[in-house]
Amino acid sequence: MKLEATVDGLMDGLRADLERLAAIPSISFPGFPAGPVEEAHDLLAGLLRDAGVPHVERLDLPDTAPVIYGEILPPTPDAPTVLLYGHYDVQPPGDEALWQSPPFEPTPVDGGLRARGIADDKSNVIAHLGMLRAYEGRPPVGIKIVIEGQEEYGSAFDDYPPSDPERFACDAMVIADLGNLRPGTPTLTTGLRGACEVVVEVRTLDEPRHSGEFGGAAPDALLVLLKALGTLHDVHGDVAVEGLRREEWDGTTYTEEEFRDLAGVRDGVPLIGSGSLGERLWSGPAITVIGLDAPSVEHAASAVVPYARAKLNLRFHPRQDPKEARGRLVDHLRSLRPFGVPLTVTPGDTGPGYEAATGGPAYRAALAALKEGWGEDASYVATGGSIPLVNGLAKAAPGAEVLLFGAQDSMCNLHAPNERVLFSELRNTVVAMCAFVREFAADHRPGDGA
Repeated sequence: MKLEATVDGLMDGLRADLERLAAIPSISFPGFPAGPVEEAHDLLAGLLRDAGVPHVERLDLPDTAPVIYGEILPPTPDAPTVLLYGHYDVQPPGDEALWQSPPFEPTPVDGGLRARGIADDKSNVIAHLGMLRAYEGRPPVGIKIVIEGQEEYGSAFDDYPPSDPERFACDAMVIADLGNLRPGTPTLTTGLRGACEVVVEVRTLDEPRHSGEFGGAAPDALLVLLKALGTLHDVHGDVAVEGLRREEWDGTTYTEEEFRDLAGVRDGVPLIGSGSLGERLWSGPAITVIGLDAPSVEHAASAVVPYARAKLNLRFHPRQDPKEARGRLVDHLRSLRPFGVPLTVTPGDTGPGYEAATGGPAYRAALAALKEGWGEDASYVATGGSIPLVNGLAKAAPGAEVLLFGAQDSMCNLHAPNERVLFSELRNTVVAMCAFVREFAADHRPGDGA
């Protein structure tokens, strides 16, 4: 109760700082000004110093926004060290006409605040700050703080930690770039699917030809491409590419009603695929056509199409090798000859998934802490999204347990219009983080971690 009272006494200040941070349009994508990114960096660095972090430095790497690195030494030689991760950059707001209030004017909503980036990931950064304030800068563990400024766009920092392992050495890390399955349900994310992209294209004619004079014999490139794309899934909508790993999911997942609402599935339209939602979303593969080059309907001519191209996004099982997964898709497409026509298949970037081990002292501490924060047992989920830096940090500190939790929830509209965070989730996350470092310090034995 004393811990909860301490956190409750901090909430007004944390809310004020969250509003200040969320008002900064810290978009690190090309074409957006760098000034707000620097402003967000400087604000956070100052807040960390004010919270009692004695060592705060700016880490500048080529072609990326500055990374905030902070450190508090362990209070005793035997105390463990916890690395806290977050990011201060945000997604672009998209079509501002879809927002109910300006995206960088934090606006009250029922139980929380609305703004771009306020959930992903500025609330989680503020949760780290809240834990440090609760312990007045003297937590019962050593602390390393890593807050990057170009996570949303992609960054050279993803591959940096293994090159500087001493800096990132720790016994456990809290990756606060995720949150709860639903508000009020404490959640640990234990798996991240890997991702890759592949481009497939078809050229059949030198140029368009009259569909009346040539259609029926001249090979239509768009028909060839569509026939190829149609082989990627079976009649149920399950991925039909051989060799892509799929397993049953035994953790918590959405109800179908929740998922339909979150995805905006229209009434009367069925979901695709078979098996549980967790299996379809997290422990099995997904292939999405994310781009298609073809004549538009509005400007269509009565002609056989000579060229068509599609870009595919593959999400694959957390434990499947990324090059193997991409190779399975590439080989499948290259083996096809729709109507006897070969396809040109170009592999794109690929990134690994991640699956956390859940049996160590940090996970025991986290389960106890989340129950203290929310008053109920935590659930295990995975996510189809990717956090590339997790693998880099895990390589730099191979003995550290990796915990993924935070103040977001699946209904917060991250990356979408009207993103919001709930104060209850922020408050409970701060309580859980405070309880986690306390429990981990009490349970840790030298040699347990890195």
